[in-house]
Amino acid sequence: MAKPQRAEELLPVVYAELRRLAAQQLAKEKRGQTLEPTALVHEAYMRLAGVGGRTQQWNSRGHFFAAAARAMRCILIENARKKKRLKRGGGGPRRVELADAAATQEDERLLDLDEALTRLAAEDPIAASVVELRHYAGLGHEECAEALGITIYRARQKWEYAKAKLTVLLRGS
Repeated sequence: MAKPQRAEELLPVVYAELRRLAAQQLAKEKRGQTLEPTALVHEAYMRLAGVGGRTQQWNSRGHFFAAAARAMRCILIENARKKKRLKRGGGGPRRVELADAAATQEDERLLDLDEALTRLAAEDPIAASVVELRHYAGLGHEECAEALGITIYRARQKWEYAKAKLTVLLRGS
């Protein structure tokens, strides 16, 4: 097994790849997205590098990317919830602007996906982890299998199951 590494040791090595993944994630969002890839990577790093004064240790590259994917997912969801809350009359100064229907639909879609993924995680945590790694971190089946400590066959099987299950859950929302 490789020596565990601290986040501040891994970031310089994987920064370009994390930024590319963040750009891919944000490219999936419609107009109105206020996050930039660099900001998303930096926010994810802040969460990974030592939350609450404790330093995280990573056993492998896959382990680090799994945590990074989860952090990016959380940031995107929090951002969508914040925008939704503000659009529904949340606190703070009121600003009048033309509604961007596409951005609102994307926020709703992202929140629906998060809810469906949370429901999937309650039923099958491995399948939900495979979705996070593939969708949010852009990892392939082999990398997912390594990060989760499962076979490549099982990673593919969980991916197919998760896609089918999420399709059903998202149709119901």
